[in-house]
Amino acid sequence: MTVPAPDVVQYGSPPFRVAVIHGGPGGAGEVAPLARELGARGYGVLEPMQTGRSITAQVDELKCQLESNGSGPFVLIGWSWGTWLSCLLAAAHPSLVSRLILVGCAPFHARDATRIAPVRRSRLTDSENVELSAFFAADGTWNERAFKRAMQLSDKADAYELLGDSDAVIKFDRAIFEAVWPEAAELRKSGELLSVVEKIRCPVHAIHGDSDPHPADGVSDPLGKMLTDFEFVLLDRCGHKPWLERYARDAFYGTLERILYLDE
Repeated sequence: MTVPAPDVVQYGSPPFRVAVIHGGPGGAGEVAPLARELGARGYGVLEPMQTGRSITAQVDELKCQLESNGSGPFVLIGWSWGTWLSCLLAAAHPSLVSRLILVGCAPFHARDATRIAPVRRSRLTDSENVELSAFFAADGTWNERAFKRAMQLSDKADAYELLGDSDAVIKFDRAIFEAVWPEAAELRKSGELLSVVEKIRCPVHAIHGDSDPHPADGVSDPLGKMLTDFEFVLLDRCGHKPWLERYARDAFYGTLERILYLDE
């Protein structure tokens, strides 16, 4: 199957052997600060923007984007939804991926996912919770001002202490999210997600903040039991976006570079 690959941003210089995979689904651009920083540190980095409206379409699209823009096999640094997408690609196309780095990974069992929302709500005021819920419940498109406010509240709920607002330009596509996320959630609920992950043969590293609402043991326990080459790194005083965290940023990049050195 041939899929066009129109949206890939390159950082640093070739060869491009590292790819940073965004969250969402549909949150294109959110990991740009991470990709840019790694490019400035001397790595050839790709930031693919997924547009597919099914899991299969996103996997096929990502495969095409990597093959068309870099020199594999690749180290994939997935964040949030991008962790699952990276796992799915590595399982389906093992020769394309040399190593997986999962940052802020969502839990692999549905029962662990129920622990996320209460933590997020506890970090916002009552009025902020009402405001954020109303934003996501609204029909139609979101205007830029409302979207920016929602992202500020989401970051507050997900973080320990951020350095400041991200300079990422996020092109969130609600249609992509509403098409892909229910499919992904069902994949987790049915257990098929873990069945796919069990097929991964490359080394896997998970980097997780100890204050990330996504429970750390919901990642470390299942992956530790089924993968033969797995490392779990828990960062102190760190939330869902380690590259923006005041106290964990340096440790995060130090961990990333240590892992990336293994493929040099």
